[in-house]
Amino acid sequence: MNAALQGMIDEAKRAWAEQRASGREQITVSIDTSSLARGAEETLAAIRSQAAALNLKVDVRITGTWGMNWLEPTVTVRSAAGTRTVLYGNVTADRVPEFLQATVVEGRDLPELAIGVVDGNATAEVPLLSEHQFMRGQVRRLMANMGTIDPESIEEYLAHEGYEGFGKALEMDAEAIVKHMLDSGLGGRAGGGFPAGRKWDFLRTATADPRYLVCNADEGDPGAWVNRVVMEADPHLVVEGMMIAARAGHAREGYIYIRYEYPLAIARMQKAIDQAYAKGLLGTNILGTGWDFDLIVHRGAGAYVCGEETGLINSIDGYRGMPRIKPPFPAQAGLWNKPTNVNNVESYANAPMIMRNGAEWWANVSNEKEKGTKMFTFSGHVNWPGCVEVPFGPTIRQCLEQWAGGMLEGSRCKGFQPGGPLSGVVTANLDLTLTLDPYRGMGMFLGGGGIVFFDESTCIVDMCKYFLGFCEDESCGRCTTCHGGTQRAVEILRRIQQGGGRESDILNLEKLVQSLVWSNCFHGQFAMTSIKTALKAFRSEWDEHIIEKRCRAGVCDGLIEYVVRAQGEGIDEAADICPTNAFYKDGAGWAIDDALCVRCGACKELAPSSIEVRDRFAARVAAGAAAGG
Repeated sequence: MNAALQGMIDEAKRAWAEQRASGREQITVSIDTSSLARGAEETLAAIRSQAAALNLKVDVRITGTWGMNWLEPTVTVRSAAGTRTVLYGNVTADRVPEFLQATVVEGRDLPELAIGVVDGNATAEVPLLSEHQFMRGQVRRLMANMGTIDPESIEEYLAHEGYEGFGKALEMDAEAIVKHMLDSGLGGRAGGGFPAGRKWDFLRTATADPRYLVCNADEGDPGAWVNRVVMEADPHLVVEGMMIAARAGHAREGYIYIRYEYPLAIARMQKAIDQAYAKGLLGTNILGTGWDFDLIVHRGAGAYVCGEETGLINSIDGYRGMPRIKPPFPAQAGLWNKPTNVNNVESYANAPMIMRNGAEWWANVSNEKEKGTKMFTFSGHVNWPGCVEVPFGPTIRQCLEQWAGGMLEGSRCKGFQPGGPLSGVVTANLDLTLTLDPYRGMGMFLGGGGIVFFDESTCIVDMCKYFLGFCEDESCGRCTTCHGGTQRAVEILRRIQQGGGRESDILNLEKLVQSLVWSNCFHGQFAMTSIKTALKAFRSEWDEHIIEKRCRAGVCDGLIEYVVRAQGEGIDEAADICPTNAFYKDGAGWAIDDALCVRCGACKELAPSSIEVRDRFAARVAAGAAAGG
C-alpha cells in the first residue's frame, strides 16, 4: 500500500485505540435527518449541558443512524472500562436527567429505554442487540460503521479500514479494477441492476477526454431514504468509492449531485470532501502518485426528473433539468458532451468493500442472481419505520413482520408500493421476494430500496391520483406525450373522485397507459405504471368508484359526507375548530352543512365517536327509498 496512506491509517487506528481506552464513559447520540425530526439535537444539547452541570467525566460524541427510526433519538453508553456498550431508544431531552443519573452516575442500566447490549454481557432485562428482532437476519456491511464512528471525522473512518480499498486500487491498473467489479457481480442499486463494472469499462475504453464521474444522490422517491442514510452516516465511503471508480475510468473530475432537500447530507458530504483534500487524498498529485482527481458537491434544485441521469447531467451543465434524447448515452457524451459514468450512492459505496475484501467475499452472502447486500427502508402503516441492510432474497412477509414490526394495531396489509411513483402498487402478495425479476415480470421495478406498506384505510384511486399528480407536476414538458398524457390522467382521476366517473374512464386510462410508453424518457414511460398495476390488482375498487359512486376507504371528497352521529365527547371542540364554520346548531345539538364542509377530517380526529364519515351515494339511495315508502 502507498506509504503515505498506510501512515494515515496507522495513526488513525492508534488515535482510535487511545480514545477507546481513555478511562472515560462515552455517550454517543445518533444524529441524522430522522433523529433530528424526533428531537435528537435537543437530546444532544441536554446531555452536554447536564454532564457539565454534574461535572461528569464523559465524552459526548455523535454518530449516524442505527436504522431504528421509530426509536429515535437513540443513544449509546460505553462504560469507562470499555467492556460494555448499551443502546437506548426514545431518549428525549426531558428524560436526559433521569437517563444520566441511572447510566452514568449510578452506573446501571435503564431497562425502560434499553434496546440491547451492543458489546459486553447481556442481562435478563437487557438482551444482546444482535438478538433483537430488527437486527436478526441483517448483514451490515454498508451500515457497519453506523452507530460506531463519527461521520464528520475522517480519522475515525480511516481507523475502520477506511481508504484501504482505494489503497489497493492504487496498486492496480484500470482494467484489473474493472475486472474486480465485474467478478463481484455488483449491479446498479437504483433498481435497474445493470452491472457497475460494465459501466466503468465503458468509461475506461472511451476515446475522448476529459472523462467525468457523477454520483446520482437525487433520491426523490416517497418512502426511500437509503442514499441519505449512507451520506449522512458514512460519507467517506461514497468519496472512496468514487475515487476507485475514477481510477478505473481514468476520470479527472467527479460530481455528487444531491437533492436540495437533504441539507445534512450536503453538509456532511462537503465536509468529507474537504477532509480528503486536507489529507492529500483528493486534488493534484494524490499521495505523490502523480494522479489527479477532484470531487465536487452539486446541489439539485428539487426537480424529480433530475433523478434521470441525463436530466441530472443537463442540470450540472447549467441547463434546464430535462432528460436528453438517447443515444448518445452518457458513456459517450455526458457532462459537457464528454464521456461520463453515472452511478447512485449505494453503487459507489460498495466499491471500497469489494476492493478491500475481494469480489468473492462480497458476493458470497447471497445465493440469488443479485449479489451482495442491499439497503431497504420500510414505512407506511407499519409499527417500525426504519432502514435495514440484508442480502437479496427475503420475502415481503419477512420484511413486514420482522423488520417493519408488522402493520399498525387493528390494520391489515392491503398492499405495498416499491420503487416510487414510477413503479406501481402490488396487492398484499407477501410471498414476493426482494429480487429484481418478480417486479420486472409485473412491469414494475424494485427501485432504490423504498418499500411503503398500506392498509385498508388507503383508497387506490386516491393513491393513483397522488402519484399521477406528482408525475404531472414533475414532467419537464419536453414531450407532449408525457406532459399532456399525465394531465389527462389526473383530470379523469379527479372527476372519478368527485362522483363523475364514467364507464369509459377505464378504457381511456388504459389508452393512456399504452400511449405514454412512447414518451422521450423514463419519467413519462413509467408515469402510468401505478394506474396499470392498480387497474389489474384492485379492479373491483375502481368499479365501486365509477359505477357505485362509493369509496370504501372513505377518503374521496365527492363520494363521502361528514355527519354528526351523536352529541358526545369532543363535539363542541370539533365545532369550534372547523375551518369553514360548517357546524351549525340544529335544535339542541350540532349538525354539519355539507355545502361548507371541506372534508379536512379535523372534527373526526377530535370527536371520533360523534362524527361519522358516510357514503354520500348510499345516503341518497336510503333517503329516496324512505321518501318512496
